[in-house]
Amino acid sequence: MKALKCACLNSKLHIIDIESTLLRALPGFEIVGLASVTIKESVTRVKSALAALHDFTLPAMKIIINLSPSDVKKDGSHFDLAIALLVLLQKERFDSDYFVFGELGLDGRLRSSAELFSVLLFLSTHVKSAKILLPKDIALRASMIPNFEVYAVENLAQARDFFLNDEFKISCKVDATHPIFDNVIEIAGRKFVPNLHFKLDFIDIKGQERAKRASIIAAAGMHNILFEGSPGCGKSMSAKRLPYIMPPQSLEEILLASAYESLNSNSSDFSAIRAFRSPHHTSTRSSIFGGGSSAAKIGEVALANGGVLFFDEFPYFGKQILESLREPLEDYKINISRVNSKVSYDTKFLFVAAMNPCPCGNAFSKNNVCTCSDKEIAKYKNVISGPILDRIDIYCAMGEINDGDVPSYSSKQMSAMVLNAFKNQIERGQSELNGKLCDFDIAKFCTLENAATEILSKAITNYHLSQRGINKILKVARTIADLRDAKSISKADIIESLSYRMKR
Repeated sequence: MKALKCACLNSKLHIIDIESTLLRALPGFEIVGLASVTIKESVTRVKSALAALHDFTLPAMKIIINLSPSDVKKDGSHFDLAIALLVLLQKERFDSDYFVFGELGLDGRLRSSAELFSVLLFLSTHVKSAKILLPKDIALRASMIPNFEVYAVENLAQARDFFLNDEFKISCKVDATHPIFDNVIEIAGRKFVPNLHFKLDFIDIKGQERAKRASIIAAAGMHNILFEGSPGCGKSMSAKRLPYIMPPQSLEEILLASAYESLNSNSSDFSAIRAFRSPHHTSTRSSIFGGGSSAAKIGEVALANGGVLFFDEFPYFGKQILESLREPLEDYKINISRVNSKVSYDTKFLFVAAMNPCPCGNAFSKNNVCTCSDKEIAKYKNVISGPILDRIDIYCAMGEINDGDVPSYSSKQMSAMVLNAFKNQIERGQSELNGKLCDFDIAKFCTLENAATEILSKAITNYHLSQRGINKILKVARTIADLRDAKSISKADIIESLSYRMKR
């Protein structure tokens, strides 16, 4: 029996072992192991490609190909090459420690399939390193995936020579590095890719110092934030600039972000800038959370994983959509169940919401008169429930821009502050940023000075804080302490953290 490795992507990635054997029986070619019609059709393509080799004759035996595990449905024309090679090399000794992908033409030429790059991206999130044989038309792009050793061939004959001729194998290797991996930084033995380009810059926002401070804290600890203010005060501008100052991504985060983007039928590329997703308030629930009539498709909350999910005009989103945010914001997972598939996606994003103080937007204005009644304002704000507000760490009220306001911090300066706080978190041994710490890690990493403990105790009594509210205050205070390189949380840190709490 001979074997090679491949992979398929349906509700999630599955690594498939392709096994072959030849039996003394009536000549035939059979594929078993829940293969789709696409894979079943590969028998014809494989036979034709083998016939195109002048020095090979199909054995007069029964060929059986098994796709293991047999209880997983497999699909994709990229299984062709591995199946053909197992027939072609049945009597040869070869290194089977390879993932082999490629669709065969009838003349033996190789090409990539539409979903192959998505499969490779998800494979890169499952294995630390892998040796991969691919068609030449996708090899250069695949070689930019950091943990892959990629080899390229143009046809079935070259693929056979690859396994039998060591010198030819060396000539098939493809080496390429994506430009963003040229500037990797190392923190506590882990590699991260910082953003060095600031297409959108906080220097464009005049004044709003409190909002900028809140943005630094939110970015440094991945804390959910709500901006409230009059139209034109800079809420959306601040939200759109947050991805540029957020902490650097690990290699794993970049690969997963690109893999998720590939599921959205987009041409994915590696980026040092974290994802930014901003669905319109008229978007459907399935487009935001994922869904579909039969297959489970990815939604905005999963595409925002590792980056920013921005809800502008927050109260205008449907009640059902807002309440459905609870689980992704709390559990950092979204589970989608459909008739033919069940899939789970990570949702560790920084949630940013922006809203006006009232329907007309002038409640905070010193120059314009608010025309809204108390009833209209209450109706406008009551769409956002207490449990949703409980999941927002930072509330920032923004005033109008004044003539005397001037630019202050640039995104580059803010990014440096965030990076310093990020280093403190990683070097402390945290696996998650402060905003995503679990209860156990909060107790471990959020150590308070005596004066800070007293202030927090008074706040719990005066504000009737829930346990979730207490944890939010501690996590924000931990980030504030990290921004000033402090090992423990001080009284001033708790007070500033309390100042970002929304009063209801």
